[in-house]
Amino acid sequence: MDAHYGKVMQARDQIKDTGSKLYFAYSGVLDREAFEIWAEEHSYQFFTLPEGQVAEAKGVDLIFDFPSRWWGGRVAGLTMKDDSSVFGRLFEIPAKEWPIIQHKEGVVTGMSVETTLRVLVNGQEFEATAFVTSPNRRSLDGPISERYLEALIRGARASGLPAEYIASLPAKAR
Repeated sequence: MDAHYGKVMQARDQIKDTGSKLYFAYSGVLDREAFEIWAEEHSYQFFTLPEGQVAEAKGVDLIFDFPSRWWGGRVAGLTMKDDSSVFGRLFEIPAKEWPIIQHKEGVVTGMSVETTLRVLVNGQEFEATAFVTSPNRRSLDGPISERYLEALIRGARASGLPAEYIASLPAKAR
């Protein structure tokens, strides 16, 4: 458990919405084993990330623009880029559990902010929330985290993302 747990639980308690939000995950969250370890370390054992579906966000690309002490280098966010796309998984998250996703994605520490994207799942378009690096935290200085890149690739494989996309990830990190 960390200092943010109390804030997250308080935020959960204040949510009366019984609906859900669509969440487009494209980075470290795709490594389910790592997510489950994180959830346990932060006392969120009661939360299970749903299965989700493979999704594609068009008009964006990965950019390694957040220097992470924990990962030991820069990790990925999104940048607008015509003729490009990022694959991930689309999850339906109960509104009451959204603060847990915000915690995992770094909103509570100011690392990231929410953005809305249009994503495709089996040819059908959905509007979903994704997380990108906070403008005041973006930096292209320093090395890209190799450990993060390995986790990104491992998560992409485990999530069933297209092989061509997975093969492109090391080049996106250069």
